[in-house]
Amino acid sequence: MTASLALGVVDGLKARIVSGDLSPGARLPSEKELIDTYGVSRSTAREAVTRLQAEGLVETHQGRGSFVLAVPEATPFRLDSGELRHHSDVLAMLDFRIGVESEAAALAATRVGARSAKAIEKARAAFASAGADTVVEADFAFHRAIAAASGNRFYLELLDALGPMMIMLPRSGLGDAYSLTDSAHVDRVRSEHDNIAAAIQAGDAETARAALRVHLGNTRRRLQADTSP
Repeated sequence: MTASLALGVVDGLKARIVSGDLSPGARLPSEKELIDTYGVSRSTAREAVTRLQAEGLVETHQGRGSFVLAVPEATPFRLDSGELRHHSDVLAMLDFRIGVESEAAALAATRVGARSAKAIEKARAAFASAGADTVVEADFAFHRAIAAASGNRFYLELLDALGPMMIMLPRSGLGDAYSLTDSAHVDRVRSEHDNIAAAIQAGDAETARAALRVHLGNTRRRLQADTSP
């Protein structure tokens, strides 16, 4: 019971900190003020302050009280190709994409409508007919259309943050084995895209998830095999 009461105090103070009512450097209400405001015991008020300290929102100075710290600003997610210097980094990025995009595909299958299905089909067809100078953008557009079809803006925002570089990096690592001059590879990727699109358009979440995992998993395996000693 004390823990839930303390969380109520914590939530109330957090709201004041986030809103700016308690700005950085401001003194936190005293124990007595917290007791009177929230109708809690002294031990509950102290527990709430301790929780805020643990979260890095306040600091306490002996004899002076507790003071609000600046809330760290959110940093945008981005992919800097200059920071991915090793093949292990590219493999890790593919692992990340497999986890994220397979779930986006499953969600897209449960929410796909006429407009999003048309967008996925358009992107699938554009990749199938893409030339060497447009294949990266076409590949990215296909994956982006799936994220958009999920109806969850965070999937779409994440892919936009990654950008076409998420497609380019594995291609760079695979070199000629990932080239449009390799007809077997092109046919394989087109087939994988076809399977993903078909599952989403059919509303089959499990098959869509599996098809996306197979698609990116194949890229990962080809990259790992190509770079193994």
